Amino acid sequence: MNQDHPPDPTQDHSSCCGGGDHHHNHAHPRATEGRADLSGPAECPIVVEVTRGSLVESFHRARACIVDAGGHVLARWGDIDAPVYPRSAIKSLQAIPLVESGALDAFGLGDEELALACSSHNGEARHTELVRSWAARAGLTLDDYECGAQVPYDPATAEDLVRRGEAPTAFHNNCSGKHSGFLTTARHKGERLKGYVRYDHPVQQRILGVMEQMTGQDLFGAPWGIDGCSIPTVGIPLGAIAYAMARIADPVDLPDARAEAVTRIAGAWSKHPFLIGGTGTFDTALMEAAGGAVLVKGGAEGVGCAVIPEQGIGIALKIEDGAARAREVALAALIRSTRALTEEQWTRVPDLLTTPLLNRAGTRVGEVRPATGWPTA
Repeated sequence: MNQDHPPDPTQDHSSCCGGGDHHHNHAHPRATEGRADLSGPAECPIVVEVTRGSLVESFHRARACIVDAGGHVLARWGDIDAPVYPRSAIKSLQAIPLVESGALDAFGLGDEELALACSSHNGEARHTELVRSWAARAGLTLDDYECGAQVPYDPATAEDLVRRGEAPTAFHNNCSGKHSGFLTTARHKGERLKGYVRYDHPVQQRILGVMEQMTGQDLFGAPWGIDGCSIPTVGIPLGAIAYAMARIADPVDLPDARAEAVTRIAGAWSKHPFLIGGTGTFDTALMEAAGGAVLVKGGAEGVGCAVIPEQGIGIALKIEDGAARAREVALAALIRSTRALTEEQWTRVPDLLTTPLLNRAGTRVGEVRPATGWPTA
């Protein structure tokens, strides 16, 4: 295994091989000769509609693509060349240095911690207790965490904090698992902990290099901003994000150490779906129904990714207006079109494909559903 960048789109992919350093400027995956052209229109299609009574009250547009590990675009909708901020949808990529550096094993951490590093969790007791024990094992304190305090996403947990008169902490932050991974890697490598969220800190620069290698992009000069948890988020073409997910699904062309790392990450991601989200979350519900057939991770502003190991493909989606309600329905429909789950498995999570719209009294008054023409089967 000696390839750490995508095939050159100008070459015959069936015989391409490569190598090279971390900084390269290969084009990201695109449709190639010998494959069906499933490209959609350049304009972002309407993928989700919201009904109330007999009227479609609102709708949402999206860009999306399905890419395989060879860099072939199998299907695309809208402009997948323009950069998007992937936000929390690529936490699996950000967890790679935790494994590759040896930090995970050095502190005796396992699959649960690795899954939590890939999570956007609810802040439920199982999540926060695991973060606390992880921090203690790595010699970290609450003050080391620079992600900020957050009221837990889980309503029952948030209400319990209020009843006890306790304030939320950084351990309740939905990204505290990811930040535990950052801090643990820095501790293991003898790097300063303070400022680990900064763009120029070794932790973030190491992750930037990993993202370049996994997406096949030269990210020097790429647009970037500050994410909700204070780390940098870098603009990456949607097609390249899907390509990185495909390389998790099928790491055959990755260097051995990288292939081993992403295989461990995928295994932890699959084994502990509750840790990835928690009660009532889309990611947890879909993965529990899928039984390992699909790995999913949502991000803020309507970004979603999926990994389908058996087919060796990755999916990336961006809802143009950033709506989470649309991301979930659109991503579920797109995953269904791959037939990675059986129809019986989908019956366990019907509300993921068509979400009921309820009023304040709990009465169903409409639904959030895939738009006509958006893939469902």
